[in-house]
Amino acid sequence: MAATTSATAVAAASRLLSSAHLPSPKPSLLPTLKTIPKSHLSFGLRLSSSSPHRLLFPITTAAAAEPFATSPDDEDYFQLFDDKPREECGVVGIIGDPEASRLCSLALHALQHRGQEGAGIVASDSTTLRAVTGLGLVSEVFSRAKLDSLPGSAAIGHVRYSTAGSATSLLNVQPFLAGYRFGQLAVAHNGNLVNYPALRADLEARGSIFNSSSDTEVLLHLIATSTSRPLLSRLVEACRAIEGAYSLVFLTAGKLFAVRDSHGFRPLVMGRLRRPSRAVVFASETCALDLIGADYEREVQPGEVLVVDGKDLSVTSLCLMPRKPRKACIFEHIYFALPNSIVFGRPVHASRYSFGAALAEESPAPGADVVIPVPDSGFFAALGFAERSGIPFQQGLIRSHYVGRTFIQPTQEFRDLGVKLKLAPVRGILEGKSVVVVDDSIVRGTTSSKIVQLIRDAGAREVHMRISSPPIVGSCYYGVDTPRAEELISNRMDVEGVRKKIGCDSLAFLSLDNLRKLLGDEAPTFCEACFSQNYPVPPREHKVEKVMEECA
Repeated sequence: MAATTSATAVAAASRLLSSAHLPSPKPSLLPTLKTIPKSHLSFGLRLSSSSPHRLLFPITTAAAAEPFATSPDDEDYFQLFDDKPREECGVVGIIGDPEASRLCSLALHALQHRGQEGAGIVASDSTTLRAVTGLGLVSEVFSRAKLDSLPGSAAIGHVRYSTAGSATSLLNVQPFLAGYRFGQLAVAHNGNLVNYPALRADLEARGSIFNSSSDTEVLLHLIATSTSRPLLSRLVEACRAIEGAYSLVFLTAGKLFAVRDSHGFRPLVMGRLRRPSRAVVFASETCALDLIGADYEREVQPGEVLVVDGKDLSVTSLCLMPRKPRKACIFEHIYFALPNSIVFGRPVHASRYSFGAALAEESPAPGADVVIPVPDSGFFAALGFAERSGIPFQQGLIRSHYVGRTFIQPTQEFRDLGVKLKLAPVRGILEGKSVVVVDDSIVRGTTSSKIVQLIRDAGAREVHMRISSPPIVGSCYYGVDTPRAEELISNRMDVEGVRKKIGCDSLAFLSLDNLRKLLGDEAPTFCEACFSQNYPVPPREHKVEKVMEECA
């Protein structure tokens, strides 16, 4: 038995090093998957106008990236670096350039950090919408041949990390493409709908049949079942029915729509290509605009819908619904967004630098020899901490960019090796030193404890953890995949309890009061529910509670 277990573990490690993506072995919730060939075909959705139940059917197929095969021995996996909130999703929309699908794929590359489970593009040639979706990274899903199959001057794209819906079901990979009695419609969504279960139950009770377990499909059913005319009225009616966070791009044969929820939880920006086409571009972050050579113009405002006509690229702005107080996600600036992006009108790198500098003033580490970041998101906060404190900054941890979001067998031996696959300590920087380690957040505490041990094993004399955000005590219901509240270490323990748990010599977080001071007059316009449990839109399907336990 021991030999069998060892062989299985070795096989798992081999797969780990040869694959950048391994799907979860969870069985699909959809019985329709049984009819899909093993070759895995991606598809859009068509609404049967003759059916009173408005059934959605496949209309387009395209070969998708083959997910990694699993064996009966691979029923359980341990995911590396699960001690961070997951980067929801990223969306792109382009209209007015003959190479729209290729530009869209490049923009999705820039947004790859927002989702690695799946990617898709829907393109329009002014008469027909075509889709290619697949599991895996953008580079794995889109070959030159796949992009050649997506002609047209308009396209929308999506990279996915699931917040609602089975992670590895191809049916849940966006954009979703639907056909109904008024034509074809595609949608890509970044966010999470807090009233999705109630809406789905109501639609199913009225005869709608769902093809996926994604909350985004609700939008297509709401639009299809609406009696309003024209399409814009249907979109507005659907968006008024949903609650939560959503930044959306819709595509028809001739128009592109961009929509943002009335609180503005998730980012969505608009720009124009510097190419002669002057095509209009929408994206989750400005880093996508930079990559494809587009100039940033402005944010899509909370509660706004922008309509771009493919004929003349005219842009019409309409108020989706009465605007509510803006509640932009502060974690975009703490962790999610790339530092070279401008999000919610603020440069991300400058925010992180200021968080680190304030942390150095609030919780200094006297006598420390060196400040190091946990790469990559801790870099600018560590730089701010080092410069404000006068302690030298060094890259004491080197991150491997070739492991990806991978899974290994849950044996203790491989769990202990997990962090070493991702981070390598520089002994010459750490040995004999008192080290300040700056990270952006602590969620469960599992990875932090391994990092502390990694640095100690490299010879560090002391390890002082400094976290450039307040303690996370509440789950997010607006498009970020965080654990349940009772799994959050700061929900269960005070700072001293967390310090003992992760094994460092000292631990300090940026206080919520200081974070608010750094945001200045805009502080009330950011959502901080994960730190305060004050939810702008109360979650309907989850009980929000704070569980405290005594620390030994």
